[in-house]
Amino acid sequence: MAETALMMSPDFQHILRVLNTNIDGRRKTMFALTKIQGIGRRFANLICKKAEVDPDQRSGELTQDEVEKLVAIIQSPKQFKIPEWFLNRQREWKTGKTMQAFSNNLSAKLREDLERLKKIRCHRGLRHYWGIRVRGQHTKTTGRRGKTVGVK
Repeated sequence: MAETALMMSPDFQHILRVLNTNIDGRRKTMFALTKIQGIGRRFANLICKKAEVDPDQRSGELTQDEVEKLVAIIQSPKQFKIPEWFLNRQREWKTGKTMQAFSNNLSAKLREDLERLKKIRCHRGLRHYWGIRVRGQHTKTTGRRGKTVGVK
């Protein structure tokens, strides 16, 4: 019975460091890119196609040039003709520009948005501040875990 093992080249990397994120080198490139916060499966697939990298290739087998090309596309997707509707920050409220937020930048943008909502005291901001459901869910009977329930 033949064993099916990964054929590892001598320059195989088990862990890649891309955009402040550790990426598993044993996973296929398309799915390994999804470990970067702000990059989903469809965007990762599109990045691989634009960079002319095989999405089924293991990410540890990527050359340094291919990794740099992937990073360049992630950092400036509009220059590589990725449509604006594909990006995750459309018409940002401060600048009005459309961009792709990822990694540490994404969490900072999210925190900034929540702080703005709380500051202007809109309905969504108040519900975030109170720690209750924001998107119109029923709260009478669900979501009681974590809260103190009962009468003393």
